[in-house]
Amino acid sequence: MIHLLLRATLETFYMVLVSTFFTVLFGLPLGIVLVVTSKGHIHAHKGLNAILSYVVNMARSLPFIILMIFIIPFTRMVVGTSIGTTAAIVPLVVAAIPFFARIVESALHEVDGGVVEAAIAMGASPIEIITRVLIPEALPSLILGTTITIINLLGYSAMAGAVGGGGIGDLAIRYGYHRFNTEIMFATIILLVVLVQGLQTTGNLIANRVQKHRRR
Repeated sequence: MIHLLLRATLETFYMVLVSTFFTVLFGLPLGIVLVVTSKGHIHAHKGLNAILSYVVNMARSLPFIILMIFIIPFTRMVVGTSIGTTAAIVPLVVAAIPFFARIVESALHEVDGGVVEAAIAMGASPIEIITRVLIPEALPSLILGTTITIINLLGYSAMAGAVGGGGIGDLAIRYGYHRFNTEIMFATIILLVVLVQGLQTTGNLIANRVQKHRRR
């Protein structure tokens, strides 16, 4: 059982880490665009903002298990298969990008408008405002938001096990549920709880340190 749990945990770490990388890579710029194109911001564009908001809302409205099945052709096109840990990364990223984009949008909207106006008055360009004002000011919130996203990806990865995605969810279903092995079921539940608690605690500590560093 220890060997099975170790292998499943490594598969889950692989899925979550790679998914987190691509989620931040695409979700952060999307969230920034949602903010800067909103009404009254540095690059307001009502049409673009409305279209992006609609796409993000539509993507977030789909339950993950349905999304995962719906984009199987796309998954096969990207990685060549729809089964396994690597294949599970594609729906994980697709599901997490709009979620993370909204978190980024919320975090950046919390930045004091006076700080942005001061940067504009000093002649800062839109890129400078984004990189030197918005992101640094919202960094603690962004860290907490990233932590929440990682925890969500962990939950999604467990659901991916229902369709052969591998990882802890696959172990729980194949060896725990189908074989009526309660020890495996309890072990996977405890493992997931420990992982979530560890991730949340780590995220909180990092965010608090960043916040304290900013106050100095």
